[in-house]
Formats: sequence, C-alpha cells, structure tokens
Amino acid sequence: MSRIAFPFAQLLFVVAFCAGGALAANNSPVGKWKTISDEDGKPRAIIEIVETNGVYEGFIRERFPRPDDDPEGKCRACPGQFKDQAIIGMKNLWGLKKEGDEYKGGEILDPKKGKIYKAKMSLSEDGKSLNVRGFIGISIIGRTQTWLRQE
Repeated sequence: MSRIAFPFAQLLFVVAFCAGGALAANNSPVGKWKTISDEDGKPRAIIEIVETNGVYEGFIRERFPRPDDDPEGKCRACPGQFKDQAIIGMKNLWGLKKEGDEYKGGEILDPKKGKIYKAKMSLSEDGKSLNVRGFIGISIIGRTQTWLRQE
C-alpha cells in the first residue's frame, strides 16, 4: 500500500506546484489585456503589457475600430513622436513601477483623444482584471477603465 501512496503523493506535489506557478503568473500585469471603454462599455483594443527591469510598458496589439476611427489606423490626434504613427504596435503605456499593491509613476496615451495622462493601475485579487487609471495632476481628476486578461 505504501508503494501506491508514494506515487500518489508525488502526483499531488506536482499538481500543487504547477497550480502555484499558474497562480503566480496571474499576480502580475504582464500579458495581454482587452480594454473596455469606460464611455460605452465596448472593447477597444488588446494591449500587451511587458516588464523590463521592474518597469511596465504596454503596446497596442489589436484594435476594435469604430466608424469614426481613422480608416488607415493612424494616430492623427497624437502628440510629438506618436503623431501619425500606426496604432497597432504603438506603445501606449510606459514607466509604471510596482509600489505595494499598485503600479504607479507611469503615463498612458489615449490614441482616440491624442492625449497623454499620468497613469496607475492595480490588479484584481484573482489576476483576471486590471484597473487602469489615467489622470491629470492628481489621481482624483481622471478616469478608470477595467481591462480583462486574455487567456
């Protein structure tokens, strides 16, 4: 009986180890996220968040265009280096660093309005949603979108 119990115990350990790794992966904003407009509740884009040396950045990988969007998919209203850049592939989130339970100190570009805002974000406890807040000056003057993790 002990020969049967031992392999079963090993199997349980392996399953628990793998599940723990999967849960740990959801404790980070790294990955792909579907943005949901806070104005109409519809999906706008897929953003891929990456981390390099503790700094988080986001890139637009896919978009769900609306009739009033630029037909060529360019950021016509964007400032400076972003002006007339293709929206797909564009960096739209940068400079965020983990501080406690939040990611702060970054900026976010709204390609629709062509404006850059200060940004912060926080991950839900289950890792399936990300609250992203863009603001001017202080956090209270801004808006929050909830992004959904894409599997």
